[in-house]
Amino acid sequence: MSSKTTIAAPIKEQQRQWFRVDADGKILGKLATRIADTLRGKGKTIFALHTDLGDHVVVLNAEKVKVSGRKEEGKQYYSHSQYPGHLKITPLKKMRAEKPWKILEEAVTGMLPKNKLRNRWMKRCHVYRGSEHPHKAAKFQDMLL
Repeated sequence: MSSKTTIAAPIKEQQRQWFRVDADGKILGKLATRIADTLRGKGKTIFALHTDLGDHVVVLNAEKVKVSGRKEEGKQYYSHSQYPGHLKITPLKKMRAEKPWKILEEAVTGMLPKNKLRNRWMKRCHVYRGSEHPHKAAKFQDMLL
């Protein structure tokens, strides 16, 4: 009789890497998928669904991300305060003018699994409007897309 065991690497021993991405001219969906996979740690050989092995991702020039098709006119973002009649609908054009980093954050959040690790993963996703960021001390690797 064999025993089935799951071997998981201790999380405290894992070194989190820092990746830098320039979103200028990149397509939103493809970029968000790649960022979500890096935040989860899916590219690592010791990946397991129940562990948090992901890395940090710093996204620069988030306002210059492209959307494919006719999404620029038709895509909308919904938020609801749970009070009757308080549904707020924001078109992509207005979101791009007011909070351009929010477009990429919403896309990445939607690509992550809906579980208890999602907020922890999103804390390691740093999205910035321009090319400046406060993470000067980190040793970056450029993410291949």
